[in-house]
Amino acid sequence: MLGSQVLLAVTDGLEVIGTDLREAHGVAAVGYDLADAVALERLLGEFGPFTGVIHTAAYTAVDKAEEEPELAARVNGEACRALASACAAQRIPLVVVSTDFVFDGNARTPYAEDHPTNPLSVYGKTKLAGEIAAREAHPGGTRIVRTQWLYGPRGKHFPRTMLQLAQERDQLRVVSDQIGSPTSTLELAPALWDVLLEGEAGVYHAACEGSCSWFDLAVATLEHSGTEGVTVEPCTTEEFPRPAHRPPYSVLDCSRLAALRGAPLAPWEDALKTYLGTDPS
Repeated sequence: MLGSQVLLAVTDGLEVIGTDLREAHGVAAVGYDLADAVALERLLGEFGPFTGVIHTAAYTAVDKAEEEPELAARVNGEACRALASACAAQRIPLVVVSTDFVFDGNARTPYAEDHPTNPLSVYGKTKLAGEIAAREAHPGGTRIVRTQWLYGPRGKHFPRTMLQLAQERDQLRVVSDQIGSPTSTLELAPALWDVLLEGEAGVYHAACEGSCSWFDLAVATLEHSGTEGVTVEPCTTEEFPRPAHRPPYSVLDCSRLAALRGAPLAPWEDALKTYLGTDPS
């Protein structure tokens, strides 16, 4: 979902090469094992030299990670360390995409980059481990970009799921007590290039402006897509239990990124309209 958009949003004048993370349990796939230092050395030797690396590969199955902590740790943690070490050896910058799940969700104001982390799920813990590993291996060149609630033209995500369900049902129930910022890959991908090429080492938060609940996002998705005849009812997290803990509040303070780029990402509802093909501009 994100990696494909990063390739499409490449800055003019740059040549981009995309690869993938081979499944850590040994299933053959096209690409390189990004957690394998030898494989990374081969990758850099075959295609380099590089201007930098944007690392979007991740184990993102939040609930399944509770059952597969070792695989999640390899993909989200060990790959970050290996990539950062390889980038340090090449003296090139690395952008690591991370998540709001590194926080526990107990705040009531947007999380700044230096807010204490306290992940409560395997997914969040392994993503934080990746952040720490990358910064340890390449302290002068690693940029961590935390984002949240991603959706875009490709991949599986919440707005697409809502539209699919709306074709099958006339009533939907959606959680209304989790608050975040829906973020389009159309907005995030160009920002990642700016962080790579213009940013400094450290942590950035990157999400669309404003906040809402999953319920609000579902309602807006159906409304702006022109879907009719479907009722959306709010429910609580307790009424819709999942294996992994979700932060009840995970809005990110993105002012550092806005200062770097000269503007914030688009308001979440405008970005959603653009994704749906109803751009108000």
